[in-house]
Amino acid sequence: MKWLAFIAVCAAVGAGLGAAPSGATNECHGLQICVRVAGPWVVVPAALTTPRARVDFQLSCPRGYVIGGLDAELTDRAIDIAFLGKLGSPVNPGVTTARSVLFRGTYTGTTPKGPSFRPHLGCLPSAGGGSGPVPRRALAAFAPGEPTITRVRNVRLRPGVVRVFASCAAGERLISAWHAVAFSTPSPPSEALIRSVSATHRVQGRRVQVTARSTSAVQAVRAIVQVGAVCGGGS
Repeated sequence: MKWLAFIAVCAAVGAGLGAAPSGATNECHGLQICVRVAGPWVVVPAALTTPRARVDFQLSCPRGYVIGGLDAELTDRAIDIAFLGKLGSPVNPGVTTARSVLFRGTYTGTTPKGPSFRPHLGCLPSAGGGSGPVPRRALAAFAPGEPTITRVRNVRLRPGVVRVFASCAAGERLISAWHAVAFSTPSPPSEALIRSVSATHRVQGRRVQVTARSTSAVQAVRAIVQVGAVCGGGS
């Protein structure tokens, strides 16, 4: 399985923990031996619909290398960048990352002007190797930031109908939304228990509404519905 991760993957591979030159990309920061791979500029969908469209782009290290660090250059600070990392422990190259990674970009702003991003990889060789020239950020390009905030509510389910809301704050805009049903049980829930709950969500401006319907089967367990709103902008 994979889970969306917005983290910088670091490796304890020795010394060389100095800061990168001013204006340089940081995919090799903290890595003693690192080969840099720069991707092309990837166009991000600029439609202002909800949920926002996103773009995925895979970038790979050379054969025999594994990803040890990531970075990106953005043409707009309102681009939200993440990557898909594998589940496992510890969070590390070779566990969370492999030779290739899928970057995911979403535009969260209101005035798109051809948004795009250029992904970067810092690749660790299986043996030997060295680093290449340090890329410098293009003029008018930005480092990834945190243009979104996630607002989440968990509500316990009871027999009957439960309505749950999650809202963006004043000045924010709804980028995407989700809902999930979960059971706190010692063993996996049975198919019958899973079927005892149905839930749907709909968007109303800056608010997400989830409607969950449950049978009496939820009385014997702790069942919850989670509603989440990913919000952009604001102060």
